[in-house]
Amino acid sequence: MTVSIALFTQDLRLHDNPVLRAAGAAADEVVPLFVLDPDVTAAGFAAPNRVAFLADCLADLDARLRPLGGRLVLRHGPAAAAVARLADETGAASVHVAGGVSAFAHRREQALRARLGARLHVHDGALTVVVPGALAPAGKDHYAVFTPYFRSWQQAPRRTVHGPPRALRTPEGIASEPLPTATPESPGLPPGGERAGRRRWQRYDLDRYAELHDDLAADGTSRLSPYLHFGCLSAAELVASAERRGGGGAEAFVRQLAWRDFHHQVLAARPDAAHHDYRSKGDRWLSDTAEAEAWRAGRTGFPLVDAGMRQLAHEGWMHNRARLVTASFLTKTLYQDWRPGARHFLRLLVDGDLANNQLNWQWVAGTGTDTRPNRVLNPLAQADRLDPDGAYVRRWVPELAALPGRSVHRPWRRHRPPADYPAPLVDPEAVAARLRQGRGLD
Repeated sequence: MTVSIALFTQDLRLHDNPVLRAAGAAADEVVPLFVLDPDVTAAGFAAPNRVAFLADCLADLDARLRPLGGRLVLRHGPAAAAVARLADETGAASVHVAGGVSAFAHRREQALRARLGARLHVHDGALTVVVPGALAPAGKDHYAVFTPYFRSWQQAPRRTVHGPPRALRTPEGIASEPLPTATPESPGLPPGGERAGRRRWQRYDLDRYAELHDDLAADGTSRLSPYLHFGCLSAAELVASAERRGGGGAEAFVRQLAWRDFHHQVLAARPDAAHHDYRSKGDRWLSDTAEAEAWRAGRTGFPLVDAGMRQLAHEGWMHNRARLVTASFLTKTLYQDWRPGARHFLRLLVDGDLANNQLNWQWVAGTGTDTRPNRVLNPLAQADRLDPDGAYVRRWVPELAALPGRSVHRPWRRHRPPADYPAPLVDPEAVAARLRQGRGLD
């Protein structure tokens, strides 16, 4: 019997999994493997919310493998060493893994190759729709502007989307550590796993996406980002499914998945953009610990900002528009460095994807791929546009629940503002002043 190893990383699913499919085609028996790598914890990726969601994902994956004749094998330790030991134990002739785009993923791949040599097979199209690096303008290694990237992305050839394997035999007698359990930091964390993700997608009203995706109170987004981050759902399958449904909602949804690919190809080409300015503007960031803590706690005195930060703390997730507004408040209104803000998001976000999180933060901060570094998302104007009736704010900031309509966005204008809600950290009429001063524009 020939044996191969399918090393799961951010592809915790059976449907449309190129790694699992290739491993099955290469051998009579397949060892589905996940390594609990202490280097992930050391790198800061193993935040409580993601660890809890991961535990759900692994339990679901194991449960789905067993009716096929397989099971999930768990090992602990540095990934390269753990995989090499298992390959020696089983006599595996090949090891298959999805290609990643972060510096961490690159280091893991290098370590695996050093141990396994030609037995390692990296599948670069497993985590995105289009392979990062497959598209580039003439003379450059990646697209720095989304619109031309999207035009090229729409015309790019797509790999075939496959269903789950019908059978998968795992060798007997392979030792495995028990499935992990974990408690999330956020009490409203969604359940993890492929089954939960597929149920959410099947029930989602895609037709209304274009209409509702900017409406904070309507909660009309798909909330699939955690399942995409952990690979419980295939981005390629989602695009194919959405395009079959058609309509304006499908077009808007697919565009968001193209944004995800865009960020992945940027980070693949510039891994240091995870921690360094993609385009430095010489910002002289301010540092005010009390203001930063008020922002993290959802106590800035700007209701929309506070609502978003409280949703993040409770659910481990935040609406994308609220993410942009809260990030803009920290970097443009308080004029503080984007990196601590990005770290706070990564600590709590169950979908804390390095490419999307860091590059969206840089977009807001004006240090990223965007060519408009002085853009400011005024939290009051955004509140009027994204939460016109104030329902989102009243849901997450109960101190203001009695204020009617859009007056909830400006409680300081009340004759008697709520006593248990803070005054604004900065003058609401001058929310762009610090940015202009810090960049020497005044």
